[in-house]
Amino acid sequence: MFGTVTGAVAGLVAITPAAGFVGPVPAMAIGAGVSVLCFLGITYIKPRLGYDDALDAFGVHGIGGIWGALATGLFASKAVNPAGADGLFFGNPGQLWIQAIAVAATLVYSGVGTFIIYKVLDAIIGMRVGERDENIGLDLTQHREAGYTLIE
Repeated sequence: MFGTVTGAVAGLVAITPAAGFVGPVPAMAIGAGVSVLCFLGITYIKPRLGYDDALDAFGVHGIGGIWGALATGLFASKAVNPAGADGLFFGNPGQLWIQAIAVAATLVYSGVGTFIIYKVLDAIIGMRVGERDENIGLDLTQHREAGYTLIE
């Protein structure tokens, strides 16, 4: 069930940037692409890089959002939205470049912002619990609840 919901969310994340700029068939292509990309991100990239992401937020929202923004540069059509622009597949390769620059700027902005927030929180409260707390279990040491305990 968790995989099904995650897949549905990935589809919504990817189509959001393109909503109002692409037709139904390109929307399905975006959905198919995000399925493969998010699956690869969650099952291969996350273990290889070893980052902690229990809910796969980056694997779904990060990778799905990047694909959705870039796919808008591929599939956007003035036939769908005359106030928009055509994408690469409709004769305007410049739109893909614009989308790529926007993705890069967003990655830099969110990366720097996250790093600043991380450093401030680490300085104030710390980002790790002690080894003893981890061994006993965070349910007990942090929340005073008996969840999955190794020591009774």
